[in-house]
Amino acid sequence: MQEERLEDAHKFKLWKKKLTENNLTINHIDEKFTRRNHLGEVLFSTVLLDATDPDGRKIPPLCLVKGEVVCILVCLIDNATQEKYLLLVKQRRIAEGAHTYEQPAGMVDGTKTPEEIALQEVREETGIHITAEQLIDLSEGKRLFPSTGTSDEAMYFFACEIYLSKTEIEKFENQKHGEAGENEHITTHVFPFAEAHKMINNTNGLLLNYLYLQKVNDYELLKQLTL
Repeated sequence: MQEERLEDAHKFKLWKKKLTENNLTINHIDEKFTRRNHLGEVLFSTVLLDATDPDGRKIPPLCLVKGEVVCILVCLIDNATQEKYLLLVKQRRIAEGAHTYEQPAGMVDGTKTPEEIALQEVREETGIHITAEQLIDLSEGKRLFPSTGTSDEAMYFFACEIYLSKTEIEKFENQKHGEAGENEHITTHVFPFAEAHKMINNTNGLLLNYLYLQKVNDYELLKQLTL
């Protein structure tokens, strides 16, 4: 298996392209560490950038190159009561080593659009097959950055609404999913929307909840959200 070179990776080329479009002069890029998946494809890379702005000033050098990412809110709605539930994925994360509850998410590899990746991630992490017509674009195609000072990671936010019976909704509790080759050991869990919001500890997930409720004009539920 031949490993993908960092300079050939879509996310790296996209990052360099954006730097150039914003009038930075790139003098040198020093690759410090790159992690690849089981296929040898670049997942992310830590680099040191030697670059100057149009006034000749250096910019902070360290960057974690991750590329574009999608995050999808899956709202399960009880046909009878119209009560909204969030379908979350649970897995251990390296930030603290603890289990976390999150919405389905995944990296955009350049061969597919963010919309196509969103459909793929929902299917792989929850087992639900949704269509492009069911996707609600919450970021309206805009690249949103969780941390502009340390990473190029750009987020696209989506949501989908699925109407089911209460019995069908409950069947999603504690299902196992994920790609073993990617060290993904995921279980799905269902909670009432406001309760689920309290269980999420990543800012992207919290923002996703607010964006969705604002988009669908559910201000009553929006008022119930607390950390």
